[in-house]
Amino acid sequence: MKTYLKNMVRKGISKLVGIEDLPKLLQDLRRLSDAFDMVHTRLLFNQIASTNQGIQRLLYHTYRQLGPKRSQPHSFWDAGLRCFSQSDEDGLLLYIFSLVGTTNKRVVEICAGDGIECNASNLIINHGWSGLLFDGSERNIAVGRRFYAQHCDTYIRPPILVHAWITAENVNDLIIDHHFDGEIDLLSLDLDGMDYWIWKSLTCVDPRVIILEFTALWGPYRAVTLPYKPDFRLNWDREPWCHGASLAAFVKLGHERGYRLVGTNRFGFNAVFLRADVGADLLPEVSPADCFQQTPHLRHWKSEWLPSREERPEWWDVVEV
Repeated sequence: MKTYLKNMVRKGISKLVGIEDLPKLLQDLRRLSDAFDMVHTRLLFNQIASTNQGIQRLLYHTYRQLGPKRSQPHSFWDAGLRCFSQSDEDGLLLYIFSLVGTTNKRVVEICAGDGIECNASNLIINHGWSGLLFDGSERNIAVGRRFYAQHCDTYIRPPILVHAWITAENVNDLIIDHHFDGEIDLLSLDLDGMDYWIWKSLTCVDPRVIILEFTALWGPYRAVTLPYKPDFRLNWDREPWCHGASLAAFVKLGHERGYRLVGTNRFGFNAVFLRADVGADLLPEVSPADCFQQTPHLRHWKSEWLPSREERPEWWDVVEV
């Protein structure tokens, strides 16, 4: 924006005012451009894009009143909307918690980026939840802390944002150290790598709902994950990105941990699991094949989506679970 304003001046704005007015004009423009730094700009646009809190609460109570009338599996996929989430996860989570209720409105998110565009932020900002958000980037954490310290809905009680590289060995201690162990309403996992192993090792929390990222290219049937590597880093320069685990792998682990799959987001990369004792009559279990069929982006999945073994051996160096 600063460059744009300077160009305006260079391209003839001086012709519109007297030369004696230019210093004041430039000072005013400088103040305007300074006001629109990255955090303020994102805050403004997120507030504009976000559904009004009153409308969200109206949706919440409407879902609760409809209750069992909307228990058909297709209703889950109809509920998506985006306020702060990457895709339509905000609407899905609003729908789920409208039906199953909340206990303590506590959310743990690993990894949350800057905590602004993530699965926890709408719940924290618009619904008064408490949050513990981790990310491996110190810069992301600094941006998030500044954002929540300035937001009118969170500055009194902002979420806890922690800079940490999460591994299977340290995840429990980190959560316990920040007093978020025990039952929580939501756990969000988006590590772009070792998500399966983190969930497998996570024992200090008992989430009612889990939302996590899976890798769709392995399809709906193979239960596989990348081998555990605590220092794993995704190679963003080489597509398709090889990371994480298949949906079937998470379903298998979920069954071992007492969770059922209830659906995915509309783009088919985030899956939602509910604890067995939570809303079983309202949100029934669906299979990975059901999810692929319900998701337009995955409906025509073929095994050819996977890179060949010769071209990308890392896609085939996986652990069957």
